[in-house]
Amino acid sequence: MSGILIAEDEERISSFIEKGLRAAGYTSHVVTNGGDALDFASSGSFDLLVLDIGLPGLDGFEVLRRLRSSGSTIPVIILTARDSGADTVAALESGANDYMSKPFRFDELLARIRLRAQDAVPADRSVLSHGDLSLDTRTRRATIGSRTVDLSAREFGLAEEFLRHPDQVLSREQLLSRVWGFDFDPGSNVVDVYVRYLRAKFGPEHIETVRGMGYRLR
Repeated sequence: MSGILIAEDEERISSFIEKGLRAAGYTSHVVTNGGDALDFASSGSFDLLVLDIGLPGLDGFEVLRRLRSSGSTIPVIILTARDSGADTVAALESGANDYMSKPFRFDELLARIRLRAQDAVPADRSVLSHGDLSLDTRTRRATIGSRTVDLSAREFGLAEEFLRHPDQVLSREQLLSRVWGFDFDPGSNVVDVYVRYLRAKFGPEHIETVRGMGYRLR
């Protein structure tokens, strides 16, 4: 998954969502106004948009209308303090895929994000494969040959990065920013720890250490 775009001008809420997504193995980016929300959501770099209605500049309804009129199919979950039936209907008729009112429980938002993001993945692009290793991004299941392997959210995110860049050397810094987030402690050895976890599950021959550079899926 490329990432989740969060369009929310309340820092307390955007930070809460961003930290929760990071803990669940997702990368995310925050914008705080409607113009940036429209630009970033239209870029094709994100898999899903969490969109607040009360944004400065363009409000969420206008961002949504412009996205859909331009042909964008990015899944959109509306997140707003407005909870009237009329607003719900307006959001869904404008092309939203889902609607949540503030205050909200993060676990419910996460469940909706997973559902909508999976719905948006074409079936022929949902399975990443390299050699005898495959990863189903819909079911979040890994297989080695005929053997199924259970992965935690972080392990899955790391495995996905490797499978999206097979035979390419990925530095610790790249993996740290993509899987754990840009503000994660750069001195942490968490990447090395999780590479060991994956080697234990996939087999040590699948992930090569390139000394002084990083790791490579082979």
